[in-house]
Amino acid sequence: MHSRVFAEFERICARRGAGGHVLEVGAVPSDCTLLCIPALAGAKSKLGINLEGPWRHRDFEILRADANTLCFTDESFDTVLCNSVLEHDKFFWKSVKEMIRVTRPGGLIAIGVPGFSSLPAERTASRLARMLGRLGISQAVLDAMDASTLTLRTHHFPGDFYRFSPQAVTEIFLDGLLDKELHTLMLPPRIIGVGIKPPKAQS
Repeated sequence: MHSRVFAEFERICARRGAGGHVLEVGAVPSDCTLLCIPALAGAKSKLGINLEGPWRHRDFEILRADANTLCFTDESFDTVLCNSVLEHDKFFWKSVKEMIRVTRPGGLIAIGVPGFSSLPAERTASRLARMLGRLGISQAVLDAMDASTLTLRTHHFPGDFYRFSPQAVTEIFLDGLLDKELHTLMLPPRIIGVGIKPPKAQS
C-alpha cells in the first residue's frame, strides 16, 4: 500500500474515532496493512480476511475468507476497512453488501479503490494536445489524448477487473450510508469513500 493511502486512512480513522471491533477486508501480514494504522492501537479487537492465509501478524489474525460471503453474523464490527481489493473482485457489489451487513449501526465503513476523476493534470493534457496539434500530430491522436484519463496500471492479484469513478464510490459503495466523505488523492487517482451505517429504524 502506498504510504499516502496509508496516511489518509490513518487521518480518516483518527478524526472519525475508529475503533471497537475492527475488520479489514483484504488484510495482509505486513506493517503496511490497515490494521496497523496508529489510530487503531486502542481497538477492542482487530481481524483481517484474505483469499489466502490464515496468518498472524502483530496483534491480529487474518482469516482465509471470501468477502463475497463473509462468515460473520450481522452487525459484528464497529469499523470495517478495505483498500485496493474491489478492483480484483469480479462480484465487488456482493462484497460491499457484506461489509455493510457486518457493520453495526453507527459503525464506520471506509473503502479505497483505484479510480479515475477529472484532474487538473487533464486540463494540462488538453493544452498539451493543442500545442502538439500545431506541430502536425494527427487529429486522431490528439482526440484520443483529449478524451483520455489517467488510471492505475493493471495489477493482477489474481485478476484486475475494475476502476471506479467518484460517482460509483458515492452512489454504489456508500449507498444508504450517512455522513459520507469522498477523498481523491495521488496521480493516478486513488479514491477513498467513507460513511456511517445508519441506526435501525424505531418500530
